[in-house]
Amino acid sequence: MADPNRLAGVASVTIDGQAYSIAGEGTYRPSGSSRQSLTGQDGYHGYSEMPQPGRISWQGRDSGAVNIAALNEATDATVVLSLANGKTIIGRNMVRVGEQAIEVNTTDATFTVEFEGPDVSEN
Repeated sequence: MADPNRLAGVASVTIDGQAYSIAGEGTYRPSGSSRQSLTGQDGYHGYSEMPQPGRISWQGRDSGAVNIAALNEATDATVVLSLANGKTIIGRNMVRVGEQAIEVNTTDATFTVEFEGPDVSEN
């Protein structure tokens, strides 16, 4: 049985069933909507709503067995983030996102990776 007082700390992540080391700070955002107010010169008119993809990211550690080039090219991936509080975050049809390719810090063998997709849920 999970400890109801444990809220944070240990975590694990897999991509398409393959485990990756988490060196630090993982984050997630369930998929949903983004809303913005619509206003005019006469006041509030309502709002617009657009789909917002979910996101799962973390700081990983390059163990030597990690293929950074394959992570850079990842598409249609299933990403599972398991948290200390008992939640499991599942992202389906995820793609690796970012303005540039993943960079590895050779001092401590860390990298940051972000995935986004249409279906990220908390279980």
